[in-house]
Amino acid sequence: MADLATRARTLLDLHTAPEILTLANVWDVVSATVVAGTPGVRALATASHSIAATFGYEDGENIPLELHLGMVERIVRAVDVPVTMDFEGGYGDAGETARRAIAAGVVGGNLEDQLKPLDDAVAAVEAVLRAGRDAGIDFVLNARTDAFVKAGPDADRGEVLAEATRRGKAFLEAGAPVVFVPGVVAREEIAALVDGLGPNKLTLISVPGKSLPARELQELGVARVSTGPFTQRVALTALQDATAEIVAGGTLPEGTRALN
Repeated sequence: MADLATRARTLLDLHTAPEILTLANVWDVVSATVVAGTPGVRALATASHSIAATFGYEDGENIPLELHLGMVERIVRAVDVPVTMDFEGGYGDAGETARRAIAAGVVGGNLEDQLKPLDDAVAAVEAVLRAGRDAGIDFVLNARTDAFVKAGPDADRGEVLAEATRRGKAFLEAGAPVVFVPGVVAREEIAALVDGLGPNKLTLISVPGKSLPARELQELGVARVSTGPFTQRVALTALQDATAEIVAGGTLPEGTRALN
């Protein structure tokens, strides 16, 4: 496996390449090795929601950080590609959480602003980036704003877009290489965010049945698209469907592959 600094630089370069970075989020060692072994995969992202669910916890920093980091470290050791971790809101100390993640071999991470006062959110971004510098790496912070996911159903979308752009610009000015804006699927809103933040600065989540295809996001200037908890849901949907079929008297799906 390449050294930490090399993996970090590789991950950073993937965010600035002309081709969009597509990440199918993983939650344990077997999901990580299956995804990493898929042709075209160049990096991995962990999903905090999915890791928490694996251990029986609700999302939202309910899983103990030690347990969360333990699984992430197992994933890092099992693959030869850069790994970025979702550490939610930073578990109360974003800089320290980033330091512990880097010690586990992580070279990038998501950090939610949770719509905290902007000065506090920027300070957390700066703390994570400082942890990367202290470790001698270009830590790839995917600075997330929750402007859209926390907006009420009757919120003015133009105002929400302006707030997401304002926060995203502040994170970029603080040194974050990219900004994550979940909750956005409309083409015109994506285009407006790219216009406001700049090309290859916006990252999104792919929502089943709602999001644009990755190739179209690339044309719009999006840097990265990930899948969050939805890849685990894909796996669990297949499991439930197969179970229902065999319980009903049928057989397991033809074409099932030995991936573990």
